[in-house]
Amino acid sequence: MQSVLLLNATFEPLKIISWQRAVTMFFLGKVEIVNEYDHDIRAVSLVIKAPAVVRLLRFIHVGRKSPPLCRTNVLARDNFECQYCGRSLLNKEATIDHVAPRTQGGRTSWENIVCACAACNRKKGGRTPHEAHMNLRKKPVRPDWLPVLTMRLNGKIPGPWQLFLNLRP
Repeated sequence: MQSVLLLNATFEPLKIISWQRAVTMFFLGKVEIVNEYDHDIRAVSLVIKAPAVVRLLRFIHVGRKSPPLCRTNVLARDNFECQYCGRSLLNKEATIDHVAPRTQGGRTSWENIVCACAACNRKKGGRTPHEAHMNLRKKPVRPDWLPVLTMRLNGKIPGPWQLFLNLRP
């Protein structure tokens, strides 16, 4: 069975939960099912469509924290694409590159690291993109959303989730 996206009452993505937890919350009257998968969940006396997206009926206040800076979140922010050549990458193929190299005083921050393929990372080496004659596809920024939501899925977002995640380009 597939995972379920849990939304706040305001349709803001909160986290990924199991289908069992989503069904339990539904029968306890805590959530409504917003979107479903095509397959069924069968019990002895009941058949329901598997929930894909559920929304809490009561609002939960969530503090606005910046997501933690880690490899997982950087890959998710950059959509598993090399930020130099645009190649789609698997988790094991992706590397992290400092835009302003550490050897030149670059720090490890959201605004200075990007996902890169090994070939582009080697080509750039200890130089800035300008010095290496390489262009960034997009400027690295600190996300205001939690990219790790998508990481558990290795970059493959289920169709029913697309509208609710509103991923940044």
